[in-house]
Amino acid sequence: MPAAVHHLAILCRDLARCERFYREVLGLELVRRWPADGGGDRSVWLDLGGAFLALERAAAGAPRGEGGAPGLHLLALRIGPGERAAWEARLAAAGAAVEGRTRWTLYLRDPEGNRIGLSHHPEEAP
Repeated sequence: MPAAVHHLAILCRDLARCERFYREVLGLELVRRWPADGGGDRSVWLDLGGAFLALERAAAGAPRGEGGAPGLHLLALRIGPGERAAWEARLAAAGAAVEGRTRWTLYLRDPEGNRIGLSHHPEEAP
């Protein structure tokens, strides 16, 4: 059986915009850039603490999945329970709307519409 997550890849229509979101809003650190043959970036890898998130440039004109279609449902990132209020403030300051909340998780969307969770499950927030 696999021991752990190696990486997660997300296709992005606007790679630069997605990179800014994941780096500036969510605070993920750059691991590596992969150049495209015609210039610019083909892929940007960001640290997930033992795994990485690969943001990949989508082909021009590639169709977008419809809601409810099979595919990525959620990328959940771990936060500390005592960090929840600070994350809410950080997201608000960045203009990243929280679209849902449970007692353990904040839900939002990245610039491509992918669902992101910031979760401290099963620990309760103070």
